Amino acid sequence: MTYPAPPPYVVPEPSRFSRFVLRVVERSPAWAAPAAIATCFAGAVGYVMISDPTTSGAYSAPTCLLKLTTGFDCPGCGGTRAFWYLLHGNLPQAARNHALFVFAVPFLVYMYVAWSAKLVAKREVLPAFRLSPTTLAVFLAVWFVFSVLRNLPWAPFTWLYV
Repeated sequence: MTYPAPPPYVVPEPSRFSRFVLRVVERSPAWAAPAAIATCFAGAVGYVMISDPTTSGAYSAPTCLLKLTTGFDCPGCGGTRAFWYLLHGNLPQAARNHALFVFAVPFLVYMYVAWSAKLVAKREVLPAFRLSPTTLAVFLAVWFVFSVLRNLPWAPFTWLYV
């Protein structure tokens, strides 16, 4: 039995909004995307410095919905406190709150700097740091195991509880 060939894919006509967004992207300078990300990051730094997440409890506002409803630490639990401690130069306490976040920060910063430099200079200033799918899968698996282990109520896993 022979099946008929599927109809060719027809690209839909972009909407007015899509055309507007594409025009803005085409006309924007190369430094606009890195500057937008830096602005968002500056806002996050300002929020963390003002709110001081280390003095609030787990059930203080703003709170994690998963922790509030189940009592379990979510995979990102402790990340804001770790960020606060990193901003204050306290690396051991930052690692105590979220070790994988502290491990990932140098890689993320380097990837951002290399990407920004490449866009602004229009050439590769720093070598690109490319992660293979296997590396990403291993990191996500380790993060998942870390998230499960930190919720176990027995020693030595209680040390991971924040």
